[in-house]
Parts: sequence; C-alpha cells; structure tokens
Amino acid sequence: MTTIDYPELYLGGAWHRPTTADRIEVRSPATEEIIGSVPAGAPGDIDNAVAAARNAFDDPTGWATWHPKQRAEVLERLAAELESRAGETARRVTIQNGMPIWLAEQFEGGFPSILVRYFSDMMVNSAEVDTRPGMLGGTALVSRKPIGVVGAIVPWNVPQAITFLKLAPALAAGCTVVLKPAEETVLDAFLMAEAALAAGLPEGVLNVVPGGRELGAYLVEHPGIDKVSFTGSTAAGRAIAETCGRLLRPVTLELGGKSAAILLDDVDLGASMESLFAATLLNNGQICWLNTRVLAPRSRYGEVVDAITALASSLEIGDPLDPATKIGPLVSSRQRDRVEGYIAKGKAEGARLTTGGGRPALDSGWFVEPTVFADLDNTATIAREEIFGPVLSVIPFEDDEQALAIANDSDYGLGGTVWSSDIERASALASRVRSGTVGVNHYSNDPVAPFGGIKNSGMGRELGPEGLHAFQQLHTVYLPPAG
Repeated sequence: MTTIDYPELYLGGAWHRPTTADRIEVRSPATEEIIGSVPAGAPGDIDNAVAAARNAFDDPTGWATWHPKQRAEVLERLAAELESRAGETARRVTIQNGMPIWLAEQFEGGFPSILVRYFSDMMVNSAEVDTRPGMLGGTALVSRKPIGVVGAIVPWNVPQAITFLKLAPALAAGCTVVLKPAEETVLDAFLMAEAALAAGLPEGVLNVVPGGRELGAYLVEHPGIDKVSFTGSTAAGRAIAETCGRLLRPVTLELGGKSAAILLDDVDLGASMESLFAATLLNNGQICWLNTRVLAPRSRYGEVVDAITALASSLEIGDPLDPATKIGPLVSSRQRDRVEGYIAKGKAEGARLTTGGGRPALDSGWFVEPTVFADLDNTATIAREEIFGPVLSVIPFEDDEQALAIANDSDYGLGGTVWSSDIERASALASRVRSGTVGVNHYSNDPVAPFGGIKNSGMGRELGPEGLHAFQQLHTVYLPPAG
C-alpha cells in the first residue's frame, strides 16, 4: 500500500525541517504493516515550537489581543477546513488505532469542527468585563485573559476529538499551543496541521511536535509553557501533576477510569442493549470513561449475564475500515499483551469466563475477542484496575444501596451510568455516584457540560464554559470611589 509520509514538522505556521533525522513509523493494527511516518520530535523541536508560540502570544498586536470576533473568523475557516478533511481524518485514525470507521466518522471526523464553533461562539457572546460595585465604595472590573502558551498532550485512543477538547477552547480564548500527539496516531495530527495552514491560522499559534513520554515530560517542564493540558494514564498524570505543582503551573488532567453501569431491577434489557454497547465496549474498549464494571441485581443476575454475554458474542470483529465491524483491533501488540494479561488474571482469580477470552481467527492484527466475566466481586483485579480493552466484569448486588456502594468503591471516578425504567429513580441514584460524569440510560459527552474526573481520574474539566475557563486567568482592576 502507499504510505503517508511527512518530511517536516509544523512549527510557526509553516513546515520546517526537524532537528534530528529520527522518524516515527506507524503500523496498522489490523494488518501490522507500516502505513506511514513522520519526524520524531526532539527537545530542540520543542524549543523551537515553544519559541514560536511564545512570540505569537507576546506579540502586542497578535492572536491574544484580537477581539473574539476576529479570532472567530479564522476559527470558522479552520472548522470548514476540518470538515473538508473529515473523511480522510476518520480513515487515518481508523488505520492507525483500529477505531471502527463508523465511529471514527462521528468522533474524529465530525466532533472537532463542532467544538471549534462551540467555543468560538462562546467567546464572541461572553461579556468582556464584569463590572461589580464594590463594598468599599469603589468598583471592580473583572475580566478573563488568555492564560498563555499551552502545552497540550493527547493520547492515541480518540486523538482528534481529544485534541480539540484542548485546542478549540485554547484558541478561542486567545492562547497559543504546542501540541504533542501520541506516537501511535500522528498522521491525523499532521492532516489537522494542514487544515490549520489552509485556514490561515497566524504564525506560531499552533505547533505540532509528536513524540513519546520523554518528549512530553520535556514539554511539561519547559520554562516557556504557561499551562499544561494532558489526557492519558493516571501514572503519567501523577508525574505531570508533581512537575506542575513544583512549578506552580496550572494543569488539567483527564486520566483513567473504571466506571460502573448500575442496572437496576426494573431495567428494560431489550431496549438498552444498543446504548449499553456504546457505554461498555465502544472503540474496542479503548475509552477512559467506559463502564467496564456492569453491576446487576441479584434477582436478575443470570438474565443480565446472559444478555451481556449475548451482546458481546454477537459483535462483528474484523477490518475496522468495514462499516459493519463493531470491534476492531487494539492499537498495538503491547496493548493486546496487556489486555490478555488481565484476562489471565481474571481466570486465575476464579471469575467465570462467559464469552471471549482469546484471539479471533484472523490472519493478522492485534485483536482480542469481546470478553465477559461473571461470578466475581468488586475486589477482583479485573474489577479494580483499568484494562483498556474489550473486557467486562458483571458484578451482583442485593439492593440499590449496595449497588451505589460498589460503584463508589473505586480508586477512579470518571464516568458511570444508571439504567432503569424509572428515570426519576435512576436520576436520584446517579446524583449519588461519586464520579465526574454519570449518564441515565445512556452515556455521551455533550459539549455544553463539563467533562472530567475525581480521585485517580484526574483534576479539572473540559467542555462547557468550564472548559473555556481552564485556558483563561482572572484579571481585576479596582476603580476608586466616584468623586
């Protein structure tokens, strides 16, 4: 097949030669063949990118000083350029990380332009200054200013949607950005850079330098960075939090999860299966908020286990570019090894395997069958630790209070759902789940509402007005009393 190869990095509004000859090669998780390559970022490239972003931000007539309506004109062009590349963006994500193409078209092809317009419109319609009559006789003028140069680090699982959780509000606020995409998904990031160039995004406002964890650490601690926004593992998030704490550098961390789907005793299983699939096994199990613990009432436990087993075993596994495919490959052989290790732990600890557990009979690719475990409790390793693959644990409970206790008995707190024929009952229980977000009879990240976690799932929020505020700092002017 023809590979997609880029010779240069996108820095300072143009394509530039990298500081080293090192390359990142991308392999298809479905065919295991090399499908493209880009320059591997080095510390010197981060230095150049930060310098370009710093110059753009500090320019007294530059992006940060523009009226939101001026930025909105450029961002509308960016949204249009992203839309014109939506199909190719989805294809590139699919061939890099195994996301089924129908999902990539929604998440990766469609969501970025929606976010750009959403945050741009929010800035245009926000009051520039909040005038507050003072209690001491004067007046306080409170405004929000762009926070500065942002270091944005994104993972491989939903790369473009997560990129724009950061990029859209940061650009709308007037910040400049150095983006470090994951090594596994770089081809979509470079296509996005092409869109930015075509849209006329000013020089230095966006810079893209791909690389691994060491390069990310270098970016996080770079003296030219004012704010860090990271999505990834809890372990990496802890290290970033430590660095930012020492530097007193603002940071947003969206980390791992081990969320629970609470199926109450009046749940309509037949009507819930499609939405349960989306909440539990979407993207081959490679989404942080997925509800990989399915909590089932003891009175209907066998029925729920059978229904979840039937759902998992019915999902078509195969070529992620085939629109009929529901489960594609995992992103890498290393990720497959990790997931298979957890499946082995589930078996060793006595959980009952009801379906899956192995590799499908395919000629190539890093596939794992959708896997369901039953007859385990919340102390099992596979019920405690994030697996990041298509593996579910069905855990019984006696009543609503025990279900809530099990759901809350986790080191994580990112997502979750409650399923019931009684919306009021489900909503009341959902309000007591200790998690950043909870869905009732479905789960989706709506742009208008803040998304993020508590406990080991991170700190800070993306989406909603809160997602914009994360890239702003408050500024107060005290006016004296009149006369």
